[in-house]
Amino acid sequence: MSNRQAEIAAALAVVPPFADEAALVAQIDKRKAFIKQCLQNAGLKVLVLGISGGVDSTTAGRLAQLTVEELRAETGDAAYRFIAVRLPHDTQHDEEDAQASLRFIRADEEDTVNIADSVRGLGEQVTHLQQLSDARRDFVVGNVKARIRMVAQFAIANANNGLVIGTDHAAEAVMGFFTKFGDGACDLAPLSGLVKGQVRAIAQYLGAPQSLVFKVPTADLEELRPGKPDEEAHGVSYAEIDAFLHGLPVSEHAYATIVRTYDNTRHKRELPLVP
Repeated sequence: MSNRQAEIAAALAVVPPFADEAALVAQIDKRKAFIKQCLQNAGLKVLVLGISGGVDSTTAGRLAQLTVEELRAETGDAAYRFIAVRLPHDTQHDEEDAQASLRFIRADEEDTVNIADSVRGLGEQVTHLQQLSDARRDFVVGNVKARIRMVAQFAIANANNGLVIGTDHAAEAVMGFFTKFGDGACDLAPLSGLVKGQVRAIAQYLGAPQSLVFKVPTADLEELRPGKPDEEAHGVSYAEIDAFLHGLPVSEHAYATIVRTYDNTRHKRELPLVP
């Protein structure tokens, strides 16, 4: 393990590879306990999470549902509940995956907020967007989508005196692969420190459909490239990112790409700059 690998892994509190099933289960228990503690510290009883149909929101959603079920059993308080929210932009091309995720999670409540009108309305008012090339505008509007989705989740959480769950984990954090103040904004991030393979392993252990566990990850924010794979955007595979974070040897290309991207996206992982 290089010094940079060790430094970055420590900064992101990366969880070591699961030695066995007991280690995996211990992480599930740790993360459910973390969610409980967050609710109890805040004096709140409701959790909210947007469900995309990817393995990250599928895993976080099921953990959230299991946690509120345990809280209801432990306290006898039926007010503990989880709201799973669909946030499509018009019609999502992989909507069936999102529905499969909801069927697996079995949330206490499901809601849908179509963000398309909000995104278009804002776009019509922001004249600076009209000056951009099609590709650049598509990218910027993609970030708008992520931020509008988070606005919707916080609105639902505020209306129900709840907390918003985020799905960021170490393999996304190291690449800065989230929209600042968009999907990077949340009250708690229970998958933090896990690499992508560990999120998949937890999802599989919890019984998620194989099609979701091993689905090609995509942020799916760009209209010109619907379903664009994360790994294409990264320039490296999740297997290489996971290996890097676990201190294993990776190619020179992967090492340089990950370190450069981590350094360039540092601002996304920090609080706003102050004097």
